Amino acid sequence: MLDLCLLGTGGMMPLPNRWLTSLMLRCSGSSLLLDCGEGTQIAMREKGWSPNPIDLILFTHYHADHISGLPGMLLSMGNAERKKELHIIGPKGLRRVVDGLRVIAPELPFPILLHELTEERPRLPEELTAPFQVQAFRVNHGISCYGYRISIPRLGKFDAERARAEGIPLCYWNRLQHGEEIRDRDRIYRPEMVMGKERRGISVVYCTDTRPVPIIAEMAKDADLFICEGMYGTEDKTDNARRYKHMTMREAAMLAAEAGPRELWFTHYSPSELRPEQYRDEIRKIFPAKFARDGWSRDLNFEEEGEDGGEERDPDTGD
Repeated sequence: MLDLCLLGTGGMMPLPNRWLTSLMLRCSGSSLLLDCGEGTQIAMREKGWSPNPIDLILFTHYHADHISGLPGMLLSMGNAERKKELHIIGPKGLRRVVDGLRVIAPELPFPILLHELTEERPRLPEELTAPFQVQAFRVNHGISCYGYRISIPRLGKFDAERARAEGIPLCYWNRLQHGEEIRDRDRIYRPEMVMGKERRGISVVYCTDTRPVPIIAEMAKDADLFICEGMYGTEDKTDNARRYKHMTMREAAMLAAEAGPRELWFTHYSPSELRPEQYRDEIRKIFPAKFARDGWSRDLNFEEEGEDGGEERDPDTGD
């Protein structure tokens, strides 16, 4: 139902086998890209995914390790003869930043529509983000920065008996099931006439470049997957984390313990953290975190469709 791939897991600068921060999600033929650091295109090609279906790009903030891959991405889309409009969303200043980067990508065969975030926790219009629902929330970094909760909602079950009892023609059932209101002569048929309560959907929370703040745990509550920065692994780097407004792995794990997501992946490692998994035993005393690497993928399904709601694939083992 929702496929995702963590294309890059590095912070600050790319390393061999570690590109800069980027996450791609796919659902119902549409793709969403979250951040676009250096190497995003290469990681995408290694995954076998195309940039062409990307309808929406979200930026957390405008430090280079999160946005430097954008000009090349736009040029690749243009070279593939894309015509469909592209929406880009990010904090205030988006137009200035994108216009500056487009000095080297000035002519594109598709329009770009920019949407700036200014509120503490804006919920983006569903007609802009469909099939995804996107909630942004401001976090605490050196410049304006947002985390995102991305959801796939799920309607309640269709009640055929109620539909028959209401005398609703069979030809309207499918449209009602997909949320459409129908007028037939003097009658109006509404989805709530035949649909049960909404069921648990799918949710992914993505948050990097911030100090721990309460809104992160609030937004990550009960998420299927919480992807959070694990910039530093040792406690002697806590002063650095405070100074540059990042998090240690321990701080991120404590947020996860409070929020209770089904799964936690670390990302956005400092270049000094060459083997972040070395902290596994210590961190798992707080929360059973996973130390993601470039190319980690996840298929998330509605609950009935998989025993645990999804399937993880390690790019190195295929397991």
